[in-house]
Amino acid sequence: MSRLLDVLLTTDPVQRARLSQAGLAMLLLAAGVVAMHYFAWIGEARLAPVAWWSAATLAGMVVFFVLIRSGASRRWHEPSLTVPQMLFALTSGAIAYALVGVGRGAVFPIVMVILMFGMFSASPREMRWISVYAVALFGATMLLMSLRDPAGYPPALELGHFVLVATMMPAVSLLAGRLSRLRHRAHMQRAELAQALARLREHTTRDELTGLINRRHMQVVMEQEHQRCVRSGQTFCMAVLDIDNFKPVNEEHGYAVGDAVIRAVAQEALRQVRASDVLARWGGEDFVLLMSDTRAALARGGLERLHQRVGALRILHGSMAVGVTLSGGLAEHHAGENVMQTLERAQRALAEAKTSGRDRVVVAP
Repeated sequence: MSRLLDVLLTTDPVQRARLSQAGLAMLLLAAGVVAMHYFAWIGEARLAPVAWWSAATLAGMVVFFVLIRSGASRRWHEPSLTVPQMLFALTSGAIAYALVGVGRGAVFPIVMVILMFGMFSASPREMRWISVYAVALFGATMLLMSLRDPAGYPPALELGHFVLVATMMPAVSLLAGRLSRLRHRAHMQRAELAQALARLREHTTRDELTGLINRRHMQVVMEQEHQRCVRSGQTFCMAVLDIDNFKPVNEEHGYAVGDAVIRAVAQEALRQVRASDVLARWGGEDFVLLMSDTRAALARGGLERLHQRVGALRILHGSMAVGVTLSGGLAEHHAGENVMQTLERAQRALAEAKTSGRDRVVVAP
């Protein structure tokens, strides 16, 4: 049964919803066909017109179903074809009203259900035009039948039916408009909530100044890399980078220039590292670089290039240009140690680079 439904309705959730709605409308009109044949059976309607009406009604709904199922309806503004289906069903209902004689009151509940389909997808403007169409269509049908067959369709009774339709249709249109506004409000609230969650995730994983991942998230990434290496037997390297003499930059030029320096260094470093590497702002003017599946010899070459490119930077802020240098400590992960031990060795290598005169990269033993 599940396989059959997948064939009929597809596995695409959006298409499945459209086809389910079209299938439900088809079942509703099929129930109307059964009712029409009942009235023909008891002699209240002629069988030949009812048979032609039944064939046309079911064929029309099959066409709508096939257009949606094949994907052809996606070329149009409304892929679900809700409004065309409603207009078709209302036209079919008006014809049934003219054919069924004394049983025509049974058409009104079906019309109401047809309008309910639109309440959940059609816009308020579309529902207004649909209600105008329905009132005009049924009004013309009632007038025509009362003129052609006043005994079967007494004018006074048809006037009462018309007043009922003319009252009912605008009321449904108003309800549809209210429901559409509620749907729109709920959609906006969901969109705002999704944006708020995205901003929250961004704040909890990203450094606001540089856009790099922050220290907390980097610790998670480092642990994940460690677990991957334990499983695969591969290794990785970690580097700790520090902007030399950063405190005097802040003191001489101000914190705005200091922030510009940190951003520029972060952007240049991102341009130099591999796509598989992960760069994080560790705190202040310090950065941590994780280089996966890399030995120290290869990692050092990449780190030296990064160090040279940062040293060549001239960071413009207003009318001044500021140059900085970078010191780095590099450590290759050893089997049996945890990531924090690898990071500590990289930090010791950085301390050695600082005490040796700065503006250099030192590799930990």
